[in-house]
Amino acid sequence: MKLILGFSVPLLFGFLFQQFYSLVDTLIVGRFLGKECLAAVGDTSSINFLIIGFCMGVCSGFSIPVSHKFGAGDHPGLRRYVANCIWLASAFAVVMTIITACLCRQILIWMRTPENIIDRSYAYIWVIFLGIPVTFLYNMTSGVIRALGDSKTPVIFLVMSSFLNIGLDLFFILNLEMGVRGAALATVISQGVSGICCLLFIVKKFEILHIRKGEWAPDGHKMRVLCGMGVPMGLQYSVTAIGSVILQSATNTLGSDAVAAVTASGKIGGFLACPFDAMGSTMATYGGQNAGAGRLDRISRGLKSCILLGAGYSVIALCISVFLGRPLASLFLDASEAAIINNVRMFMIVNTCFYFPLALVNIIRFLIQGMGFPTFAILAGVFEMAARALAGFVLVPAFGFTGVMFGSPAAWVFADAFLIPAYFYVFRKLSRKVKGNAE
Repeated sequence: MKLILGFSVPLLFGFLFQQFYSLVDTLIVGRFLGKECLAAVGDTSSINFLIIGFCMGVCSGFSIPVSHKFGAGDHPGLRRYVANCIWLASAFAVVMTIITACLCRQILIWMRTPENIIDRSYAYIWVIFLGIPVTFLYNMTSGVIRALGDSKTPVIFLVMSSFLNIGLDLFFILNLEMGVRGAALATVISQGVSGICCLLFIVKKFEILHIRKGEWAPDGHKMRVLCGMGVPMGLQYSVTAIGSVILQSATNTLGSDAVAAVTASGKIGGFLACPFDAMGSTMATYGGQNAGAGRLDRISRGLKSCILLGAGYSVIALCISVFLGRPLASLFLDASEAAIINNVRMFMIVNTCFYFPLALVNIIRFLIQGMGFPTFAILAGVFEMAARALAGFVLVPAFGFTGVMFGSPAAWVFADAFLIPAYFYVFRKLSRKVKGNAE
């Protein structure tokens, strides 16, 4: 328990500041531009997660071979992998920017975005998509820094850029009156600054990453290895996000007030769920280390300890929703929007009632991934996607906003129905492998 807590807490701060980016945009937009602008920004959150989540997953996967070469002491091989990371990340960034920037309005139409907010939604997400290259820059450089054993420096730069984001949000929205486009521009500039800081830190701090002339050549084998790690991790995010897009499309049919309520509650929920993200990342490392060492007994004990942590925090999160839901909702909306504020509070309560299933999703999925079975993590995402699609196609038309509230809880329960048996299957398979090696 102490070991898991010690590893999770620094990760938690990183996840909190990642949430800080989008939360500040939403809070300032809601308070200074009104509920329709809040709904416009919120309407893009699912498609934003679909695309940006893929970028983040790809970069995380790219960093794995880099960490292997660093651990093996193969510095020339490390530099060649980093060079090929740069080639691939650049190609992904250019292609994804062109495609998403050209299609983003049509995507919003497919999602049945309400007419009174579609222009603002387009203005926001178009700028975000134009910033895909800086998303790759930050996530690629921070991933390389972490692969070389430094997990603190990227968080420091992220904290700095978060405060820059606040200042730019206020300047662009209040002084330059740029509306939601200003909020998006502030996010892109802030992330660009953090990416440049990571790049300068690499140049100054890590001499082993100074790529020689002959090491820049593209290598087909290394690119296949990098894509083999990066693309599945990116798809893990995107498959889950497809269900969110379907659910968001159904929510859009309920009008901009419903979209605004889901937006505010989603941003608060993103913060409340950060401990589960930290637990998941911790268990990925914990599972990988102990599976490699053949210590399956430690995996079982660690899983039980982390589940206890998840259960305890789930109760705390529910109490926060019950007693502080209304004041938290009021941060995003004017007090006169009483109906929307009530919906935000109810949305938070329903979701946090199911936080223990969410804890299991994060803990078990990442543990299985760390134990060397990444395909199961993608399949769990498929179950989440199916549940959210079911909510979008069935629950929302039948029950309205109540159906929206139960969309994510249904996804977590569906994922657990797959992940819990999958864990026991993986554990038995590893047990046979460890026993065979011992013999």
